[in-house]
Amino acid sequence: MASSADPLIRLRNVTKAYGSGATQFQALKGVDLDIQAGDFVAVMGPSGSGKSTTMNILGCLDVPTAGEFLFKGVHIERLDRDQRALLRRKYLGFVFQGFNLLARTSALENVELPLLYRGDEKKARRALAMGALEKVGLDQWWDHTPGELSGGQQQRVAIARAIVTQPDVLLADEPTGNLDSERSVEIMELLTDLNRASNITVLMVTHEPDMAAFARTVVHFKDGLVERIERGHQQGVVPEMR
Repeated sequence: MASSADPLIRLRNVTKAYGSGATQFQALKGVDLDIQAGDFVAVMGPSGSGKSTTMNILGCLDVPTAGEFLFKGVHIERLDRDQRALLRRKYLGFVFQGFNLLARTSALENVELPLLYRGDEKKARRALAMGALEKVGLDQWWDHTPGELSGGQQQRVAIARAIVTQPDVLLADEPTGNLDSERSVEIMELLTDLNRASNITVLMVTHEPDMAAFARTVVHFKDGLVERIERGHQQGVVPEMR
């Protein structure tokens, strides 16, 4: 097990190859990365840089071809598919650019879904889901379907669904990609508040420097490697929107 001084997540010489022989593509070429518990990390880089592949590995949706991936001191690359699924269910929450909400289902029922899969009783599900909606400021909209909500409100429901299981890590893939500037800032302020108040480690892929400015740490990928890491960003300062 990891000690309190160890990073929550550690990647060491992680590679990922797709295909074989002459058609093989090396998506990751030896990534080293440490992520501390409670950090807010923005992952940036051009298309094909390896950032999405790395996030899939960090989300236990894929495994490295070689190298070490430690989460809480456990070697994730040694786990089988079912063990990785259990880890995702217990420790990870996911937010996507496209919201991925069920169209004819209320906000409350959308947020309940992870708890339903976990086997929680109905009363407990309702209480936890309402609590998550309250955290994102939508408890008064619990009975509205996605079609009755704005894009920003839909993303808030998606975030509530991601945090309802009280995960240690929230992985957000372009969470503001479908939103206008004003709604984007609202979502980033919400993620910042959740990161601080609930000590949720946030890992976010973004192409937008204005959104990355909300993070404490920015990891830049290029050609399948970590190109550079910027640490110590000042959180809570809303960047100027251009």
